[in-house]
Amino acid sequence: MKDPLVIFTPSGKRGNFPVGTPILTAARQLGVDLDSVCGGRGICSKCQITPAYGEFSKHGVTVRDGALSEWNSVEERYKSKRGLTEGRRLGCQATVQGDVVIDVPPESQVHKQVVRKRAEAREIVMDPATRLYYVEVEEPDMHAPSGDLERLVKALSEQWGLVHVEGDLRTLQMLQPALRKGAWKVTCAVYHGDGLGPARIVQVWPGYYEGTIYGLAVDLGSTTIAGHLCDLQTGAVLASSGLMNPQIRFGEDLMSRVSYSMMNPGGHKEMTRVVRDALNALVSQIAAEARIEPALILEAVFVANPVMHHLLLGIDAVELGQAPFALATSGALTLWARELDLDMHPDARIYILPCIAGHVGADAAAVALSEAPNLSDDLVLIVDVGTNAEILLGNRDKVLACSSPTGPAFEGAQISSGQRAAPGAIERVEIDPESKEPRFRVIGCEIWSDEPGFTEAIGAQGITGICGSGIIEAIAEMRMAGLVDGGGLIGSAAQTGTTRMVEDGRTHSYLLHDGSAKGGPRILVTQGDVRAIQLAKSALYAGARLLMDQLGVDAVDRVVLAGAFGAHISPKHAMVLGMIPDCPVEKVTSAGNAAGTGARIALLNSAARREIEGTVGRIQKVETAVEPRFQEHFVAANHIPHKTAPFDLLRAAVPLPEPSFNTGGEDGGRRRRRRG
Repeated sequence: MKDPLVIFTPSGKRGNFPVGTPILTAARQLGVDLDSVCGGRGICSKCQITPAYGEFSKHGVTVRDGALSEWNSVEERYKSKRGLTEGRRLGCQATVQGDVVIDVPPESQVHKQVVRKRAEAREIVMDPATRLYYVEVEEPDMHAPSGDLERLVKALSEQWGLVHVEGDLRTLQMLQPALRKGAWKVTCAVYHGDGLGPARIVQVWPGYYEGTIYGLAVDLGSTTIAGHLCDLQTGAVLASSGLMNPQIRFGEDLMSRVSYSMMNPGGHKEMTRVVRDALNALVSQIAAEARIEPALILEAVFVANPVMHHLLLGIDAVELGQAPFALATSGALTLWARELDLDMHPDARIYILPCIAGHVGADAAAVALSEAPNLSDDLVLIVDVGTNAEILLGNRDKVLACSSPTGPAFEGAQISSGQRAAPGAIERVEIDPESKEPRFRVIGCEIWSDEPGFTEAIGAQGITGICGSGIIEAIAEMRMAGLVDGGGLIGSAAQTGTTRMVEDGRTHSYLLHDGSAKGGPRILVTQGDVRAIQLAKSALYAGARLLMDQLGVDAVDRVVLAGAFGAHISPKHAMVLGMIPDCPVEKVTSAGNAAGTGARIALLNSAARREIEGTVGRIQKVETAVEPRFQEHFVAANHIPHKTAPFDLLRAAVPLPEPSFNTGGEDGGRRRRRRG
């Protein structure tokens, strides 16, 4: 019988190991980023892992109880002395007993994930829903009996013109001590909501409160979670932070998570729990960075795709896995933080942007709020690329939207030497078209690999792998250098004239970096890597082309790249791969984390919430899953850059050689099988 299969997330690396193999050993043999400094003696606790159980159709494996060895005395001793999160095991102590999926949490990774969703500079008109008001309250009078709350409400009305203001039990509990300590002068934080219902007193401080109040804008992605802490009085971004979405262990893409929920009763509750735990870790992390108490975060805005939206709310996303892809609700939501188990101010209000429809969620609505295609005079294509891509196309006349399942390849997953964006990962690549020699840059270092001082600059971290932007640039550069043909086939050494092409089974790979002499990795671009990127980019292009069909156009005036991808990949490389339709390169721009920017706008300007709620109702949704031409566009887009679209503007700007490596024979990139 075959040895048990061990699959590590978020890296996606897998291998078969004999029963009894420690998880730490399996991780080291596969090159998984799992920390340990004590030599596997159960002392340092840095090798903590989380096993996942149930049926994982994406991985083709079912993990049953007993997949790992039983809890042992070393783990018990560590837990009793220093504590161990429920569900965690020590990788040096837990051994393989059956097929298992293992999640490596961020704190157990040596090379910490860089969540590259920064807060973009943007002028935002300040109109927050929660504001501070200083008031002087009448003292109690036996001859005109009235409660402290009633006199506070009266003061807010007379001194600030606020009407229909309410308090709750918490207001009453804090009010009397604050009034007396402040000599009948207090500062109130009042939440105005949507302006239709009553305003609510959230917090009361004695006297004049010299501090400020805070809000959190969160982009809840399927792979990463990014948050921006904002001053609700000035709009300034005081701290930004992010972390990996721990739901990755249930499936890297959204449909895998829906499938997990379908096949494992109660699976959606488990995914809800882990993402809320992650959000609380983010709140704690971002508050610590800004040196504030989480209780001063009085408001938050969330944007997410529909599956993440439902799982955040504790709603089973099973209906989103089958036509007609019905949402539990498409409208905007305003909730209490405690309803989502979030550790911030007890009366903090959470606003969740509306979903557009089906698989186009609140994150796409946030992009629409940030980039305003409905106000554009020219035809703009906005592409927010991640594990699931949201695409908007339109102008003042009409805006269309769709989503496209690109998968995790753009994030560095399913790539042979792939990794998430972390220090040491190759993120930029150039290949000389004559010599075929590469040069590259890694995250955390501004020097190119062929420049003096590179080795010293990268330091002990070294070169660890290649992230999504790196593999995209590498394949695009290989296409421009004639190392990959239009069909995506990698040539041999004889065909390309470079010894960097190495045989790899029945195909060939390009050797980008060889660190084996010093114990480092050999980083190759394999045929499998090219195929993974081809599938991802084809889904992206097909979605965009489908929207263009709906409008009856063959070209767009400009393209906006959004998301972490948009901020870290050159327009030229995106065009060479055929990720986006042909367009003048200078008309392709980056919007950075547009979804996060949209969340900040909604946080800091309550009128923008009403605006996007109205806009969403006018956006026309196109469902790629049921459109017959999607598959046709997808197949044609497998070519690099495209099988039938001429890409004349691109070809005028960059060289695109037309070798053909699918010739068979001894030097062929894909050898023909002999008929027997």
